[in-house]
Amino acid sequence: MLSILGRSTRLCDGITRREVLRVGALAFGGLTLADVLRARAGASAKAASSAKSVIMVWLRGGPSHIDSYDMKPDAPAEIRGEFSTIATNVPGIRLCEHMPRQAKLMDKLAIVRGIKSNDLGDHTPHYILTGSGDRGKRPAFGSVVSHLRSAPHGMPPYVSLMYEPPGLYEYEAPLYTGRANLPFVPRDEGIENLSLAREVSLDRMKDRRQLLDHFDALRREVDQTEQTVGDPFRERALEMIVSPKVRDAFDLDKEPPGTRERYGKYCENLLMARRLAEAGVSVITLKLGDWDTHEKNFRDMRDQLPQLDQGVEALVTDLYDRGLEKDVAVVIWGEFGRAPQISRGDGRDHWPDAGAALLCGGGIKTGQAIGETDAHGGRHKGTPYTPGNIMANLYQHLGLDPATTLTDHSGRPVALLDERERVREL
Repeated sequence: MLSILGRSTRLCDGITRREVLRVGALAFGGLTLADVLRARAGASAKAASSAKSVIMVWLRGGPSHIDSYDMKPDAPAEIRGEFSTIATNVPGIRLCEHMPRQAKLMDKLAIVRGIKSNDLGDHTPHYILTGSGDRGKRPAFGSVVSHLRSAPHGMPPYVSLMYEPPGLYEYEAPLYTGRANLPFVPRDEGIENLSLAREVSLDRMKDRRQLLDHFDALRREVDQTEQTVGDPFRERALEMIVSPKVRDAFDLDKEPPGTRERYGKYCENLLMARRLAEAGVSVITLKLGDWDTHEKNFRDMRDQLPQLDQGVEALVTDLYDRGLEKDVAVVIWGEFGRAPQISRGDGRDHWPDAGAALLCGGGIKTGQAIGETDAHGGRHKGTPYTPGNIMANLYQHLGLDPATTLTDHSGRPVALLDERERVREL
């Protein structure tokens, strides 16, 4: 007997697909996923989906923009730091010497400089995950997309590769979009959403190989079930749950030899994200590294920048080689930048007044650095962009108007974004 919790969508009558499908028996009050699909077929549909996706990469801890994408080589030594700049293939744009691969790809990248982030200067990624500085009061970007866009058959619309035991990463909550729009996590919670009715120890679900084995077990049980024949809704329900497309998307062994090495172990989740986007997942979130460099800023950056550089090169190259550069938008950023003044000998403190984001794909205009900070990289010259402005571009890429309103828990209409002006240069 098979019991599944799948990615769900709230219907007009309040039913969600986060109900139990049980093959060969009745589930909650006799409601199966097939029944829900029937109800959904008669309900008003979501906005039409497309193949477009967003990969959102959080450089946890806040990387130093002054030592990467917004360097100040003419500033005093206590500002400019230890690194030198190198030319890129776009005249006038220079990057850190530890990012030579991106320097050769600058024509396929865009940098937004001087981003003003949360005023608190803490490490919560709420602004870059929700597009709002109103901490804890807005649903995650991926949950909003899940709520408003239909998903491809068999694929969850929102996958989080971030995880903080014992639960989802903070600020990836769906809030008033409903629990139906939680991200699928290919670990404990996500596995529970694809679990068998019998008890399965979570200890068995700790790596991707066990995940794939579990998909196989689901397929075998479904193959042995004959009660769905002739019922298109039940057949579709099973397709959504045990689709080989879902299984294959999580299987890095499907990649040609050498691909994982091109990305490097540090950025292996970038490869996973590319596979998921290619398979039709609308939003994929992940985090890379630990960039909290109050001390040993230059030692840590010297170690992490080349690894990030390798992963970015592999991802961008793959997007273009596979013809995905217009369909898949990528943003790579931290929760804030780092202070211009070096402290503690070789560290930089939190600096929410200026940071930088790297973007590519999504049909954006590349080969440019947008925004300019002062001589010390401390503040934007003029009106700074915020994470909300960049997220407005991402919503546009997915065909969603950031002025769209959702009803919050108090019944009040709330727009997707308060800062709805897009970064026009993109």
